[in-house]
Amino acid sequence: MQSLPLLPTSLIGSHSQPDWLIDREKLAGRFPPRTRAKELWRVAPEWLDQALDDATLIALSEQEEAGIDIVTDGEMRRESYSNRFATALDGVDVDNHGTALDRSGEPVPVPRVVGPISRKHPVQVRDVAFMRAHTDRVTKITVPGPFTMAQQAQDDHYGDPEALALAYAAAVNEEIKDLFAAGVDVVQLDEPYMQARADKAREFGLKALTRALDGVTGTTAIHICFGYAALIHERPEGYSFLPELADSPIDQISIEAAQSELDCSILKSLPGKTIILGVLDLSTNAIDAPELVASRIRRALEFVPADKLIIAPDCGLKYLSREVANAKLKAMVEGTRIVREELG
Repeated sequence: MQSLPLLPTSLIGSHSQPDWLIDREKLAGRFPPRTRAKELWRVAPEWLDQALDDATLIALSEQEEAGIDIVTDGEMRRESYSNRFATALDGVDVDNHGTALDRSGEPVPVPRVVGPISRKHPVQVRDVAFMRAHTDRVTKITVPGPFTMAQQAQDDHYGDPEALALAYAAAVNEEIKDLFAAGVDVVQLDEPYMQARADKAREFGLKALTRALDGVTGTTAIHICFGYAALIHERPEGYSFLPELADSPIDQISIEAAQSELDCSILKSLPGKTIILGVLDLSTNAIDAPELVASRIRRALEFVPADKLIIAPDCGLKYLSREVANAKLKAMVEGTRIVREELG
């Protein structure tokens, strides 16, 4: 495995899926599906697994070509960041979905919890093994967080939001341990709803996060975001939930700093944590200039030591074209190189 340089670069999770794999027009016209959405795939079911392997190889090669230091599988096998894992659990009726409000306030189809949540088998272990077999770079895999999954479900069993989140956390905990055993270097929990529903996150979200990481010894990260920029255009001036993570067992915290022009002084509230710094604005197809990327990194360096920074896009690249996504990644790597040279 290659060693990491100062200011290593990374994806958040998703890369842009090839047009021959996913129906991008259908994808763009909806919020990320919470239930299965097999109609998004362009490839026939009997060839889909092979196509997903091929797409993962493309994602890995494009990251390596761009110069990314910490690679992911690009989430090529997923219709959304959360639905593949959330619908693979016992206790969920995947045929008769429920309804819940999305972070935008719109009602959307969601998994319906009809019994005790449990993990019946590893969901992403093969994904790690495949990735590990095809790259010598540091690897990361993402898993939907327990608090977010609990917010994206209709609970017809527990009758208690905290109990539901803790049940999801137990399933996530088992998955994380198996992912590290399979050889991944970093496991990231995606928890956008901690930002969207900060009061509930303070009430029991941190408890669920701690349960999900119980006994975990590998490097862990959390992604808290404002939602995909292609779908949610307005950005708050700052985070409603971030300093609360200072005392959590998580190692790395992913934040959006580009599109929102975040006041990076808030990063002082997370001493000792590694910050995955978002430096690519994903609300536009315009390619962020390397010097602009460098300036965004410099803003954070006022408050975070260089050895505690990882450089990344604001969020996942799923809604961008491959051409735009790859150009943005190359600009990110070039902007990071500028700052590395300044630091000597």
